[in-house]
Amino acid sequence: MDSQLATSSAISGVQELLNGCICCNLVGQLSAALSELRATLRPDRIVIETSGSAFPATLALEVNRLARETGGAYALDGVVSVVDVENWKGYEDTSYTARLQARYTDLIVFNKWEGCSERRFDECLDRLGDLELDTPWVKSNKGWVGIGLVFGIDGGLARELTEDHSHDDGHTHDHQSEVEVLSVELKGNGEGSKGVDVAKLHTLLQNAPREEVYRIKAVLTAAGTLRNSDEDMGIPTPLADGAESARYILNWAFGRWVFTPLAGEVKEHSSSSGSILRMTLILARYESTKWKKKLETGGFLEVDGGEGGLVVTKIA
Repeated sequence: MDSQLATSSAISGVQELLNGCICCNLVGQLSAALSELRATLRPDRIVIETSGSAFPATLALEVNRLARETGGAYALDGVVSVVDVENWKGYEDTSYTARLQARYTDLIVFNKWEGCSERRFDECLDRLGDLELDTPWVKSNKGWVGIGLVFGIDGGLARELTEDHSHDDGHTHDHQSEVEVLSVELKGNGEGSKGVDVAKLHTLLQNAPREEVYRIKAVLTAAGTLRNSDEDMGIPTPLADGAESARYILNWAFGRWVFTPLAGEVKEHSSSSGSILRMTLILARYESTKWKKKLETGGFLEVDGGEGGLVVTKIA
């Protein structure tokens, strides 16, 4: 879903590493992904994005190893961590994983601070202090950070990291257990199936408790009028001539959501073929069983104008 959103935003090249943690069991795939990007697009810069908590030292080790093996074809610039000032209270993390992430972070960006009080921002600084950090930080400007800053870190914390002096971290913990993940698929079973029931989907988005549901991402077909959380007016469905529905990307976080029209030239994964909706829910620990039952019995995800089949699977 993220790769399709990036492609819709005119980002020229995306390589996904799926079905696992990039800093644990998927780190070995990083070399092939970087090689393909280098061969097909010859980019000046590559951004490796992880979701949520991560262990950047493992990624730094791999990039540094590739730099040595390729005679300097790659160079690690730095590691950036983003703090959501508006929503971090109640989610701040001083776990082992958080401390390791903080240890190998070269720059911290405070995002979504504009609508918060100075006290809230000071609380974020205090929580970072609990991690015993002495790391440079900046505030974003409504989500924007200068390219010269992000791509000019010259990271001193992780750039020289090698296996010889990283063994003390061990990375034997399983930080994937810090959240639980549900995968949802909705398929139509009839010619009357035009898309997801928009009204019921909006009910789910409006009522998902942010202390239980951290993120919702989906690719879906809709025939009705969609509405972003911060807009009074609905988004007219951009239908092609003769079409009865259109595809969208949904991105939900902490009670806010945005629908982005999926560009016609964007190719979807083969697993999305025939699906009215494919959704991922990232939940707090111990919440997946309850939410699996809610989705299966609560009527939140249904086909508009026809019958459908809903499958909810716990994947982490």
